[in-house]
Amino acid sequence: MTVRFGYGSPADVRAVGEIVRLAEQADRDGLDLFSLSDHPYLPDLLDAYATLSFVLGRTTRISALANVTNLPLRPAPMLARTASSLTAVSDGRFVLGLGAGGAWDKITTMGVPRVSPAEAVEAFEQAMILVRQLSGGGPAITDPYSGVTALAPSRFPAPPIWTGSNGPKSLAATGRQADGWIPGHAADWLSERYRWSRPIIDEAALSVGRKPSDVATIYNFPGRITTQPLAKTRDGDGRWIGGSPAQWVEELTSAVLEHGAAGFILFPSGPEPFETTLSRWSQEVVPAVRAAIG
Repeated sequence: MTVRFGYGSPADVRAVGEIVRLAEQADRDGLDLFSLSDHPYLPDLLDAYATLSFVLGRTTRISALANVTNLPLRPAPMLARTASSLTAVSDGRFVLGLGAGGAWDKITTMGVPRVSPAEAVEAFEQAMILVRQLSGGGPAITDPYSGVTALAPSRFPAPPIWTGSNGPKSLAATGRQADGWIPGHAADWLSERYRWSRPIIDEAALSVGRKPSDVATIYNFPGRITTQPLAKTRDGDGRWIGGSPAQWVEELTSAVLEHGAAGFILFPSGPEPFETTLSRWSQEVVPAVRAAIG
């Protein structure tokens, strides 16, 4: 199993220089993933897809991920074309992060009609199907659900699809269709949310002839990386706080070897500068975990 390591980038429009510089450093340091949130309704945040494209053009190794794409604001047929283009221009360094859409009070401010949760999940699953149908060549596609008519697929392969799904129906769609799952609310392998969510994915995968291992689990993982060990690395609710590089290495190695974790996307927290934490992550923690898992 390949374990991937990345980070959640700042997205402030006033920090463009820092965002690009950090991405270039992460690329040189051997990280696997640059991720950016997708909230187009917030004026002080960079557009995720414009930024991903730019970062891919400034790097050579690292892959890019919208964590996760706001599907109601990016219709599936157009998203399929965007995904194909990013796959092509980056030589395959693109992962399609996908969500059904949650912040509907904000989504509707951009002129998108509100839909029911059931309708949103149906659109979410159909989008995964359509992205794959419109990739990899083959005959033209007609899709009554999206309204696509005799549309020729791109010749480029579909990117991996990782979902940020939370409710039972979207978790089941993930099991049937996705390549990876990013647990919501920064839940990790020790959380109650993970314990009830992952079996839904596994059962749905089996129901369509897939293996549960076909859907990797990649964690959004916030925390501090400190110079000295912390007395406690988790809070009273069991959520990871952070610790020294050695404490991180022990925790993540256990997550991989004992719980099947397939990736970690760091979201730095605490008083340390973002750049300091990212450097400790890429230069100290990640190489040691890679060595430990082997």
